Amino acid sequence: MNARARFTSMEDSTREDWQIIVPEAMQMAKALPDRILDHLRLLDGDFGGFPVDRLTHSRQTATLALKDGRDEEYVVCALLHDIGDTLGSFNHPDIAAAILKPFVTAENLWMVQNHGIFQGYNFFHHIGLDRNMRDQFKAHHSYERTAEFVELYDNRAFDPAQEALPLDHFEPMLRRLMAKPRNSIYKAAMEPAAKAQ
Repeated sequence: MNARARFTSMEDSTREDWQIIVPEAMQMAKALPDRILDHLRLLDGDFGGFPVDRLTHSRQTATLALKDGRDEEYVVCALLHDIGDTLGSFNHPDIAAAILKPFVTAENLWMVQNHGIFQGYNFFHHIGLDRNMRDQFKAHHSYERTAEFVELYDNRAFDPAQEALPLDHFEPMLRRLMAKPRNSIYKAAMEPAAKAQ
């Protein structure tokens, strides 16, 4: 069993406690891609009434982006854009955005976080919602990027006959992206610990 900190209230924690906790946190962070891949696999066989299951949709979206020459960060965003479907029934883009936030640019983060409203242009009118809801974001600098993501990739990834590269094809990209967080309040504190390992 690993050593454990001794405090019962965080305010009573000591530097020695954190010398135990930080290396454990670093190990947990290194395993993040494994947990994300496991969670993506939960989408396998989950059709939810769609023509393809949610994992196939995610793989097709990423495949289309990759074959179109998008960079790795964008492709990983395409792969993970619907990962929140199982936990965020009413806000799945927010779940994906929360996972990606430490690792991606502001433009890609905004695209993932808002793709649901942009995809709504294609179906909201069928369920009693305003298909032009995305227009509220017309002035945003990532509006066109997000509309393009939906039009070229997310919207076209529901075809059972379309290629969907296997999940392991995208695994190295995911691991590279998540090896170095760029946006985290913990980044500065974790860097010395990472160098020490």
